[in-house]
Parts: sequence; structure tokens; C-alpha cells
Amino acid sequence: MSTGFKGFTDFLFSKRALKYVCSTHFWGPVSNFGIPVAAILDLKKDPDLISGPMTGSLIVYSLVFMRYSLAVTPKNYLLFGCHFVNEAAQIGQGLRWLSHNVTKSKEIEPST
Repeated sequence: MSTGFKGFTDFLFSKRALKYVCSTHFWGPVSNFGIPVAAILDLKKDPDLISGPMTGSLIVYSLVFMRYSLAVTPKNYLLFGCHFVNEAAQIGQGLRWLSHNVTKSKEIEPST
């Protein structure tokens, strides 16, 4: 058995790991991962279903919490990762929303 694997398994079954897994520092980001997962799954849905204001709010929300996750002590990299993924997914949704609404408004304009 390699030393890296043994070190990992020693940590995995240690009191320190149990304490971390039982903390809000772990479960907050894990439960929060539902937001980016939903956003990623929604990337294939009809753009008519996208709410522009809500997508904008989620982009700002994720930016704020990415910053917060690095400002707390100890740094919460799991929370940062969650909001980084959400930021990317929400920007994708926002671009879809913009593209759909700009195209839609051009189709409605009468040609002169």
C-alpha cells in the first residue's frame, strides 16, 4: 500500500475528519451544491423558462460568496468550489437568456 493512500485513509478515519464532516463548514457547501446542479441541468431547457432577474441575482450571489469563502478563517475551499461552479452555470444561463431575448426582439421589429 502506498504512503499517500495510507495517509489518506488514516485521515479519512481520524477524529479530525469526523469533526470536519459533522460541521457546517462541510454540510453548508454540500447542501448548497443543489443550486449549481440545477443550473447545469437547466442549460438544456427552453430559454423561455429562464428568469433574467433571478439569473442576475444568482450571478451576484455566487460572486459574493466566492469572496466570502476565502475571507473566513479557515478558508472554505468547498464553498468556493460550489459557488465557482454556480457562477459558471449562471453565466451560461444569462448568456442564453440574453441571446434568446435579443433574437426575439429583433424578430418582432418590423422591417423598413
